[in-house]
Amino acid sequence: MGSAHRRRVPPDSPDYPAALRRCLRDGRPIPVTTWGELGLLDGALLGFFCSVRARGDALLKTYDLARALRSRDLTVVGGFQSPMEKEFLDLLLRGSARVVLCPARGIGVMRIPGAWKAPLAGGRLLILSFFDDALRRPTAAIAARRNAWVAALADRLLVPHAEPGGKTERLCRDALARGNPVFTLDSADNAHLVVLGAAPMSANDPALLMADGVDRPA
Repeated sequence: MGSAHRRRVPPDSPDYPAALRRCLRDGRPIPVTTWGELGLLDGALLGFFCSVRARGDALLKTYDLARALRSRDLTVVGGFQSPMEKEFLDLLLRGSARVVLCPARGIGVMRIPGAWKAPLAGGRLLILSFFDDALRRPTAAIAARRNAWVAALADRLLVPHAEPGGKTERLCRDALARGNPVFTLDSADNAHLVVLGAAPMSANDPALLMADGVDRPA
């Protein structure tokens, strides 16, 4: 079901993954453009988000967590746009974990960075866009829409840090309201997320993220 090339996948295609039917525009599933192994969407997905302004303690622990996760049998989905998200992506791609990357733009003329080529060719990386190829520059509104769809795709969320009152915190609130588990790093910087219902976890022991039996919301 995967492809080494870019292709458009409409909702009526037999290859359209069931998980994407939770990502709606005006109440309808969205045509997507993909590049890579589409089958990565068939398994459990861990959504990854981190605020632009990640703080000291949470920031250091996020590097430890990336190193602990990069050789695990899991698939991480995210936009990987904030500085910490980009660092996390880079570390994941150096390991064996699978990644679904969702840019806040079209990918019709996207150039693939050198570090992405081997994971893409090896079936470990899927680039997935919800947007038309004509959209080449992300905006704050487009990124927010992309993040909402990424969160809808994910079975559980990993949020190493979210600014109090910010957009990433709102994603956590929405996910918890849908019944999706949300995990955050055990840090004083994340006390507000724990109050919301996020589960604190150690950066060196990601076992909670690997738990089986998480039901996808309908």
